[in-house]
Amino acid sequence: MSLTIIMIVLFAALFHATWNFLVKNNEDKPLSMAAVVIGHAPFAIGVSMAVPMPALNSLPYLFAGVLLHVGYQFFLMASYRIGDLTQVYPLARGAAPIMVAGVSVTFLGLPLARFELIGIASIGIGIMSLAFTRSSRGIRNGRAALLAFTTGGFIAAYSLIDGLGAREAGTAFGYYSWLSILNAVVFAGIIRLIRPGVLTNVVFQNWKLSICGGGASFLAYALVTWAFTVAPIALVAVLRETSIIFALFLGCFILREQFSLNKLLAIALTLLGAIFLHATQ
Repeated sequence: MSLTIIMIVLFAALFHATWNFLVKNNEDKPLSMAAVVIGHAPFAIGVSMAVPMPALNSLPYLFAGVLLHVGYQFFLMASYRIGDLTQVYPLARGAAPIMVAGVSVTFLGLPLARFELIGIASIGIGIMSLAFTRSSRGIRNGRAALLAFTTGGFIAAYSLIDGLGAREAGTAFGYYSWLSILNAVVFAGIIRLIRPGVLTNVVFQNWKLSICGGGASFLAYALVTWAFTVAPIALVAVLRETSIIFALFLGCFILREQFSLNKLLAIALTLLGAIFLHATQ
């Protein structure tokens, strides 16, 4: 993977960490998630009017992507109630790119070089090691572990679908703009049924979170979707997950969270993995 693409994906990872940081600091997770997802819409509508429409061949991927994103979003909200996210989420984010690499090589016939496989493993293991930062309750609990890997499965699935769909669409930004619009509409319809009043709250009381979080999230994944079309999906997917490392720094320097030896090891493994991803050039 070229250094330019690596830097763009790392830039996207920073914005991904930013919107997750904003959601983390809101006690009402369904409200904050709704604000971010619906906040995509104005940006997506603006971009969709400035870029070509996605090709018709990409529609099956587009609809499947919407379902996977909505499923992931609601599953993630549920996971805040079921498992300890300080353990569950690193497992999910670390496992997802390894799943993507496995499917890419085994079923899609997309070759990966030895250094690329080492890089993917290094980043995935580095991220998953964050699950050991606090108590091991989230790992030893079978229900929490299942939750983590199911969440990782959603992430892996929508990454592959979006990567293939954007390539079929002929326009990465057009594809993701329409995916964001449809995602916002479906999510808003469901949340209105299960949490009446949330949409009103988002529009009139949490519009700043919606604009800032939604804008950061839209930009982050729009860049990732573009990267899917110019680099191997597995490599982009794993590099994107370095957002957790940026989240660590935000937590340590803004929230004054403790910086442990385990976090330092996770950062080192992740950086080593990024170096291996570039080593094939």
